[in-house]
Amino acid sequence: MSLYERVRQAGNAQQSSAPDEGDLLNRLRGQLQEEVSVDKLARLFQENPDHARNEVVSACRGIFEGPSWDYIADDTRGRLVAKLLDSIFGFGELEDLLCDETITEVMVNGPRTVLFERDGRISPTGRHFAGEAELRSLIDRILGPLGRRIDEASPMVDARLPQGHRVNIVVPPVALDGPYVTIRKFSEHVITLEEMEASGSVEEPVGQLLRWAVLARKSMAVSGGTGSGKTTLLNALSCVIPADERIVTIEDSAELRFFEHPDVVRLEARPENAEGTGEVTIRQLVMNALRMRPDRIVVGECRGFEALDMLQAMNTGHDGSLTTLHANSPEESVSRLATMVRFGADLPIDVIEANIASAIHLVVQTERALDGTRRVSEVVRFSFDRSNGRCRTHRLYQRPLGSGRGAWEDEPPWLAELAVRGIASAEEVDAWRRRCSLC
Repeated sequence: MSLYERVRQAGNAQQSSAPDEGDLLNRLRGQLQEEVSVDKLARLFQENPDHARNEVVSACRGIFEGPSWDYIADDTRGRLVAKLLDSIFGFGELEDLLCDETITEVMVNGPRTVLFERDGRISPTGRHFAGEAELRSLIDRILGPLGRRIDEASPMVDARLPQGHRVNIVVPPVALDGPYVTIRKFSEHVITLEEMEASGSVEEPVGQLLRWAVLARKSMAVSGGTGSGKTTLLNALSCVIPADERIVTIEDSAELRFFEHPDVVRLEARPENAEGTGEVTIRQLVMNALRMRPDRIVVGECRGFEALDMLQAMNTGHDGSLTTLHANSPEESVSRLATMVRFGADLPIDVIEANIASAIHLVVQTERALDGTRRVSEVVRFSFDRSNGRCRTHRLYQRPLGSGRGAWEDEPPWLAELAVRGIASAEEVDAWRRRCSLC
């Protein structure tokens, strides 16, 4: 064997025996802990984040001067330091996923599985945590600044991160395969109705009708399944509200964004603390909002007793209010609302459904297709049938699954008001009817 071949074989052997970056990161973390206390760094980070990061970088430079790091390239050292900073002060393995604007959800199913959602589709990342201890350390860093606690006695937490993202965490014994972390991301960019029309999520005639409904102060409910785009559409509708109106938003976890409207009051519910006190419910916030001189009340989601107060507000001078509901169809939204109202008040079903029919002028159904796309699939209005004491649904528009375009079956009775209110001329309304083949 020639000298060249021997040198090449030795180099290949050294390269194959070299540890991967995961092993190097663990070694670097261990040596750092011998130099600097991680608890001290965490306290320092709370006081001065930049100083804490500089301390870690300086300590790593000293560690790299040791002989065991001589064969590690400079670019590898840089990556190791960046990952170490993320694992100590940031979100570790999730840091770059949360920074990616195209990712809408990050899911951790125990320490061995990390997934993300992009364009409505879930994909594996191929990455994992070193163990359950590392994942629990990340959970502690997430919840620490929020003042929340999670343990065997209280194994579930739903909270909002400082960036506005919503995080849900479940730990053993409820979680069987280790801690589960689900982070719903919310972009700083507010999607408008115009953008939804351009993407095909909302057909242009539907978008026009919804704009008119907001401007005419018609109360609306956006219904649909989980992840179908309800909150996105609700936010787009809220952005149409005129600037001279006062908006009060009420949410379980703040998701709505208003960057240009001058008068928005944002309220967020609060769970009970570790002592079992301090809870502020959606219903309490809805009742309080009525005393804050709102022109419009926007409830992020009706899911309980607050449905009764929401319907009363819509029926007593707060026209044009907006909310979302979990329902698979507009017809189901009636029974869902009636059930929620009966949770809080023992009222006859005909009285409840009469209130629903008079309070909500439009229900907009959203759905997510198998390919991940979200769109408006149906628009209906309600009426109350006094003969049998039930709320009836009247379909105005339907876009069947798999269909490129929807079909209009009817128009809302309040279209004639638009010209009187100066919202749209009679010619504009007639042109809209022709596009919808309603003439």
